[in-house]
Amino acid sequence: MAISDGALAQIVVRAAQSVDGVRIRRTRGRRRIEVSVENGRARVALELAIRYGLVVPESAGEAQARVADALRTMCGFEIDSIAVAVEELA
Repeated sequence: MAISDGALAQIVVRAAQSVDGVRIRRTRGRRRIEVSVENGRARVALELAIRYGLVVPESAGEAQARVADALRTMCGFEIDSIAVAVEELA
């Protein structure tokens, strides 16, 4: 079974953005996200914008946990890393 890059990106985006006040950052219309899978192991890097007033480490950590959980449960992947960078307060 193969999962397309687009489908993987959507899983990551929806999981991260399910956290209140968190969104994937966009630059020139493109989401700032990278997903790679090798031998059933996933590596993710994403840039977030978090709503001003929220506790940044808590929101980023929750987004990271939800992305990991979604990739494990929906795709059966082991998680090598999920690198989260908060680049903007919105």
